[in-house]
Amino acid sequence: MNKILVTGGAGYIGSHTCIELLEAGYDVVVVDNLSNSNTEALKRVESITQKSITLYPIDIRDRDKMEAVFAEHTFSAVIHFAGLKAVGESVAQPLKYYDNNIYGTQVLLETMQRHDLYNLVFSSSATVYGEPASVPITESFPLSAVNPYGRSKLFIEEMLRDLGASDSRWNAILLRYFNPAGAHSSGLIGEDPKDIPNNLMPYVAQVAVKKLAALSVYGSDYPTHDGTGVRDYIHVVDLAKGHLCALEKLKSAPGIVPYNLGTGIGYSVLDMVKAFEKASSCEIPYKLVDRRPGDAAICYADASLAKAELNWQAELGIEEMTADGWRWQSANPNGYDDA
Repeated sequence: MNKILVTGGAGYIGSHTCIELLEAGYDVVVVDNLSNSNTEALKRVESITQKSITLYPIDIRDRDKMEAVFAEHTFSAVIHFAGLKAVGESVAQPLKYYDNNIYGTQVLLETMQRHDLYNLVFSSSATVYGEPASVPITESFPLSAVNPYGRSKLFIEEMLRDLGASDSRWNAILLRYFNPAGAHSSGLIGEDPKDIPNNLMPYVAQVAVKKLAALSVYGSDYPTHDGTGVRDYIHVVDLAKGHLCALEKLKSAPGIVPYNLGTGIGYSVLDMVKAFEKASSCEIPYKLVDRRPGDAAICYADASLAKAELNWQAELGIEEMTADGWRWQSANPNGYDDA
């Protein structure tokens, strides 16, 4: 059986990907330091799939512990989610992001190399495009970053390109996510931010369950149909399935290749608020405030390369994202702490 190491597997996207892996017949080992995740997520993954996961609650920067994991298991590939992801925090604490995201990845890659494992699926981000000059965004767009979080993703991509140039045995699929949203249809797992949510949909959901008073909408004077920023929101289950398609692609030894994972459709902040109100039958109070520096007006993907080469495309839309997101939040108003 193919055994996959999933770093950061107890997190939001990681836990949903674990479900898809287990249901596809993979054996799953998770390494997660639980700094922004919860073991309850993996217990629920096991409950949904009726299959077991081996969890090592360790930090990928711990060389000795990572070495011990690799000594105990033979993996066919690694899916690498482990990383800090809050843009604001990265601006305030850049060294924390460089240490955790970049150094952590270096330790992981060195450990893989020592064990003759050269297949990786990397959780990258559309932030590597910086402020794109036009839309839709293709993989050939110029790369840049406007904050330390995005820069850490871009540096890791460069590390992998350098590795591939140095040794043709390396194969890495760089999955550039757009804006993940929604939750598993069971309502058992979903996004559970430890503090105030950084992303729109969990913030809206917490306003709906009255954990937060109102949503701040940053910018109402963008050149969009309602003045608010437009983004490409992708259902987390579609995103998780993209990782299985990436694992299949690794079998063809593609080298180091980037793919956008998005729907190719842009929705504004207020579009998403209205859709969530419809799904939840709750009013979402919001206030219009000034733009944030560095926020683009419109950002959505051209995901045709993933369709052509990974045989992947998003299947779930805004209705499923908001309905599944509400099912999770309403059943778990305090996230996994309710357990």
